[in-house]
Amino acid sequence: MFKGLQPIVYRGREVWPLVEGGKGVSATNHMSSGAWAAAGGIGTVSAVNADSYDPEGRIVPQVYSGMTRRERHEELIRYAIDGAVAQVRKAYDMASGKGAININVLWEMGGAQHVLHGVLERTKGLVAGVTCGAGMPYKLSEIAAQYGVSYLPIVSSGRAFSALWKRAYSKVAELLSGVVYEDPWLAGGHNGLSNAEDPRKPQDPYPRVAELRAVMRKGGIADSVPIVMAGGVWRLDEWEDWIDNPELGAIMFQFGTRPLLTQESPIPVEWKQRLMTLEEGDVLLHKFSPTGFYSSAVRNPFLRSLEGRSERQIAYTREAIGDHAFELDVGIGTKKNYWVTKGDLQHAREWFAAGFTNAMKTPDDTLVFVTPEEEKLIRKDQADCMGCLSQCSFSSWADNEKNSTGRLADPRSFCIQKTLQDIAHGGPVDENLMFAGHAAFRFKSDPFYSNGFVPTVKQLVDRIRTGA
Repeated sequence: MFKGLQPIVYRGREVWPLVEGGKGVSATNHMSSGAWAAAGGIGTVSAVNADSYDPEGRIVPQVYSGMTRRERHEELIRYAIDGAVAQVRKAYDMASGKGAININVLWEMGGAQHVLHGVLERTKGLVAGVTCGAGMPYKLSEIAAQYGVSYLPIVSSGRAFSALWKRAYSKVAELLSGVVYEDPWLAGGHNGLSNAEDPRKPQDPYPRVAELRAVMRKGGIADSVPIVMAGGVWRLDEWEDWIDNPELGAIMFQFGTRPLLTQESPIPVEWKQRLMTLEEGDVLLHKFSPTGFYSSAVRNPFLRSLEGRSERQIAYTREAIGDHAFELDVGIGTKKNYWVTKGDLQHAREWFAAGFTNAMKTPDDTLVFVTPEEEKLIRKDQADCMGCLSQCSFSSWADNEKNSTGRLADPRSFCIQKTLQDIAHGGPVDENLMFAGHAAFRFKSDPFYSNGFVPTVKQLVDRIRTGA
C-alpha cells in the first residue's frame, strides 16, 4: 500500500509536492500549467518563446522582419515577454487560487535576463517562483529578489549547486524554495551532463541526490527546503523510499513527460499519438543541439538524419601530412588542397555517388557530406537566425558585441527555434525535434492509457497521488 504524499507549504500556500515540468517552446502553456495548479500542484509555464494572442484570442505568429540578427533578436525578446506574460495571466486565472504557478526559463536562451525582468515586472503577484537551468544561472537569485519571487535552480549534481550557492545564492537564501535535481540520463530536453560523466553509463540518482542534500546542509540550508526529483519519475510507488527519508530531507517530484499526454496539453494530436507507440530505447541522448548540451529526444527520422550527417564526416588537412596524403576530389567543387586519408577518400566518393555531393566545413576541421537540398536549407536556416540562444553553434550567433561566437557555423547541428516552433504548432513529427524523457515508452504499457485513453490533468494528478 503506497503510503502517500502529504501537502507542503510553498510560498504561503498549501500544495501537493508535485511539479509540472516546464517544457520548452510551447509544449507547456497556460492550459496545462493552469490545470495542474487547479489540481493542487505547482504548474509551470514555459517562458521560452511562449505564444501570445491577438484580441480575438488567436495565436500571434512569430514572424521576424528585422534585416539583421540583432534586430531579429530584439523582436524575439519582445515576442518572448509578451507570450510568457499572456500565458502566466491565463494560467493564474485557470488555477482559481489553487496550487501555484511557476515559470521556467533556460539560462542559455537568448536574452534570458531581459525576458525574466520583462515577465516578472508585468506579472507581479501571479508568479510564485522561477525554475531555471541549461547553464549556470548565477544571477537568478538576484533577479528573483528584485520581484520577491522564489527561485528553484535546476542542477544535475551537488557540485554545480555548490558553485551557484557560494557565488550568489547564499546572499538570497531566504527565497530559495527548492533545488531541482534533473537527472542527466533520464530527463527529456537539455541535460546537464558534465565532461566527467559518460552519457552511455547512467548513474543511480539516489546517491547523487543524497550528495546534493549534503552540499545543501553544508551551506546551512534547512532540510525543509525540498529537492525536486526530475527525470524518470513515472509512478510514485517506485520512489516510496525517497518520501520521508531523513537522508534526503524534503522531496518533491517533477513530471515532464506524463503531462504531455493530457487533454489540456497543447502539443498536437499527432505528437500525442506518437507518444503511445514508443518502445524502450526510442528516446536518444544526443549532442546535436546547437546549445552544446546533451539533450534527449525521440529518435525519429529528423534525429536519424542528424546522426547520418555526422556519420558522413571526414577529417582533412590543408596540406599533405602523414596519412592525409590523398587530395579530395569530390564534394568541394573547384576548391583545392583538402587532404584526407585513403580510406576517407573512398568514403567520400561513395557518399558522392549516393547523392551526398556537397561537402560542408565544420569548426573541427572536418567535412560533412550532404545533398544539395540539405545544404541549401542549412544555409537558409543559418542566415535566418534570430539569436534564440546566448550562443549557437549552428549559426555562430552569440549575444555579445560582435554577435558571433568567433567559430565557424556548424552544419552538424540545426535551428532549434525553428523545429520546436514547428512541431509545437502542428508541423510533422517525423521532420522535427521531438523532446521526451526516457520513460516515454511507458505510455504504451501503462494500463492507465489503455485503449488510447488520454486523461485530463486532474485525472493524471489524482492518479499520480495514488502512487500509480
